[in-house]
Amino acid sequence: MNVSIAHLLFLSFGVFCIGGAGFLMRRNALSLLICLELMLSAVNIAFVSFSRLHQNESGNLLYFLVITVAACESAVGLALILNFFRLKKNIRLDEATTLKG
Repeated sequence: MNVSIAHLLFLSFGVFCIGGAGFLMRRNALSLLICLELMLSAVNIAFVSFSRLHQNESGNLLYFLVITVAACESAVGLALILNFFRLKKNIRLDEATTLKG
């Protein structure tokens, strides 16, 4: 089965829009991290699609770079969320402004 580049880019655009809408609408820190991961996955789909279109392996290398950055971002983000939960007993970002000071 041969999938065209247009279908893959449409899928990438759709996943990115879902992630972006969730990132803008949610106030829960965990759901923001999940939506950010969706947006990074959409970028990965686009990288691999263009890599396949141009028959070049640089898109696949960028895929591994983005996966590495996403793993580091998740680890740091989850550590911050856990510390915030210990202080406030919830993970709503509306109350994160009370930590300034």
